[in-house]
Amino acid sequence: MAADKLMDFDAAIEQFEPVLGFEVHVELNTKTKMFSAAPNSFGRDPNTELAPVDLGLPGSMPVVNEQAVRYSISLGLALGCQIAPSSRFARKNYFYPDMGKNYQISQYDEPIAFEGQVEVELADGTLVQIPIERAHMEEDAGKLTHIGGGAGRIQGADHSLVDYNRAGVPLVEIVTKPIFGAGARAAEIAATYVRTIRDIVLSLGISDARMERGNLRCDANVSLRPYGQVELGTRTETKNVNSMRSVERAVHYEIRRQAAILAAGGTITQETRHWHEDTGVTSPGRPKSDADDYRYFPEPDLLPVAPSAELIAELRAALPEPPAVRRRRLKQEWGFTDLEFQDVANGGVLIEVEQTIAAGTTPAAARKWWTGEIARLANVADREASEMVAPADVAALQKLVDEGTLTDKLARQVLGGMVAGEGSPQQIVDARGLAVVSDDGALTAAIDEAFAAQPDVLAKIKDGKVQAAGAVIGAVMKAMRGQADAARVRELILERAAR
Repeated sequence: MAADKLMDFDAAIEQFEPVLGFEVHVELNTKTKMFSAAPNSFGRDPNTELAPVDLGLPGSMPVVNEQAVRYSISLGLALGCQIAPSSRFARKNYFYPDMGKNYQISQYDEPIAFEGQVEVELADGTLVQIPIERAHMEEDAGKLTHIGGGAGRIQGADHSLVDYNRAGVPLVEIVTKPIFGAGARAAEIAATYVRTIRDIVLSLGISDARMERGNLRCDANVSLRPYGQVELGTRTETKNVNSMRSVERAVHYEIRRQAAILAAGGTITQETRHWHEDTGVTSPGRPKSDADDYRYFPEPDLLPVAPSAELIAELRAALPEPPAVRRRRLKQEWGFTDLEFQDVANGGVLIEVEQTIAAGTTPAAARKWWTGEIARLANVADREASEMVAPADVAALQKLVDEGTLTDKLARQVLGGMVAGEGSPQQIVDARGLAVVSDDGALTAAIDEAFAAQPDVLAKIKDGKVQAAGAVIGAVMKAMRGQADAARVRELILERAAR
């Protein structure tokens, strides 16, 4: 694949106005699928969670998941949308190799929710209003695994395997209207919008929102037009981007790529594009179809969804705080400075810090882990910090530190094991033998050995030069492979010198 020509980002923004649009797919965490009684869970053996409807077997009939409808209405309300008094499902027809019935049940001209708005807060506190066109219910497709190509891609593959477990999982697709005025902050706005949607669905409790698992995915639409032009430029749609960092990078890349083409007198092809995490580029997918090409028609096997006014009122009353209000409350409760809270918010770990605190950790300790060592490991691995470890495990790790079982240095080693999938903090401590040595007998023996190797140090300490104890502490820590309690070692050294 030939490398794309790219324009410098600042030069691109000077010449062209970026117009954005996003389609965020949210998998709902219902117990069963959208139209069948098959379980809805992650990580099972391929093709084990199926019902006749998922395979499109003759005579099988879909039945709407009531909980999925309730979740969809709640999400629509949280997005500031109007809820349709009646909405209906439609069949979306084109070749679906990962759908047994070869079509997707979705919503087209009558979505469950429409005309909303989401407020997102950028790193410097700037508020941006994102207009929502619609949020509609549909079912997810299955999963294809391409064999024989490079890095699991379809290019060069000689065959593909299909797993239908995900086929039929309930989805809500949130579609924005065109977003104007993003300018140089287009990529930042993209990532912040997706992060805000993730925060909303997590606060509602309707999705696990694990982007690395595909629970939440973003299709990023980008087009450019010369400043002053009314007509929109031709857009591309980068499909299924699965991390906030990748959304930001993909939008940034597409702006540079499209600007180079337009500046050279070329034209943009309306198409889907694939994001390549390893190389940080997009590549062509298929020509992008318009709605007419999908041959939508009303789903004949399902009645319209007509929620009562009482149900909508009930779900509206149960909505959590809006994200901006919640952030202000948490900042005050946790006692963070503006900079400390900004570090948490900009790191995309607000939910994780909150859950770690709820599991029993102090706000300061939770912030330290998520914006410190976990963020560092995530940066090295080029992953989102939220994907690295579970908040409950971070709280369990901090508890071992608070109890004196681990020092901060040992805790960082345990964290590395947690990220590597070695088990819970306690399991890693036991397996690696990392607990702090608190036996005074063992520590005293190590101190005596250190004094024997440095006989002048004891005299210095006896003469009041307490800082000389540092050399002995260092020797003891080395002998104990960093597993001694440095504070207790210091106490024992001073007791020894006082004899």
